[in-house]
Amino acid sequence: MRSIAFINQKGGVGKTTSTANVGAALALLGKKVLLIDLDPQANLSIHFGVDIHSRGLSIYEIINGTHKPDEVVRKTEISGLDLIPSNIDLSSAEIELVNTVGRETVIKFNLENMLYKYDYVLIDCPPSLGLLTLNALTIVREIIIPLQTEYFALQGVSKLFQTFELIKKRLNEELEITGIIPCMYDSRTNLGHEVLDKIKEYFEDKVFKTAIRKNVKLSESPSHGMPIMTYAPDSNGAKDYAALTKEIIDQEAKTFKEELRQTAPTAKVSVNVLSTNS
Repeated sequence: MRSIAFINQKGGVGKTTSTANVGAALALLGKKVLLIDLDPQANLSIHFGVDIHSRGLSIYEIINGTHKPDEVVRKTEISGLDLIPSNIDLSSAEIELVNTVGRETVIKFNLENMLYKYDYVLIDCPPSLGLLTLNALTIVREIIIPLQTEYFALQGVSKLFQTFELIKKRLNEELEITGIIPCMYDSRTNLGHEVLDKIKEYFEDKVFKTAIRKNVKLSESPSHGMPIMTYAPDSNGAKDYAALTKEIIDQEAKTFKEELRQTAPTAKVSVNVLSTNS
């Protein structure tokens, strides 16, 4: 099971769009995927047609312990893609968690047993570095940062990296930054090219090769309660997220090869020891 938080403390950078469409693309490839909406604005829930004003069960009920995760999780119209939705009630959760013992791991404690039913768990974090985001970072092993291809988008990312290092040191030593997604890329302008080059220069091999281009269909799809993969499968947005998802999956083969390379010398030594003993 891979667990990934999509995080950026700046809003409007493509975080929710990336969570929704990577999740949909993975499910369409036959993966079993759980999406968790941890943002009180509930944009991820809206993306999948959830009526957030009906005040149905949400992640808030899991946090306060009144309902079990299995009671809250919803199936989406895409086979294999489940969602734990959010609503405005979640906005009070950070205040309520302040005096809770182990407040940074409350969601992990209440959710952990169900996560291993899935191949991928993707969390859409709020645009802040508060308690909800800290809870997400204790659940996951990976962080993906959607980054708007504008100069101002680079500001504040250093703060995010500082927070990452602190969480890794104190709460979750398995946490790693998997990649940076260049979002809202306009290939028609010199500025777009310049900023993308700057992002690659700054973050080096952390940047995914796929840049998510500006696309009207991507902006339209949430209002129809559908991810781009089903709303406009032939659009540039769908093609970009399909390519990005392939990169994310390909990371697994790369990781496996690296682990194999690291264990190969040990295996060789073991064989030699057995040969000597015999």
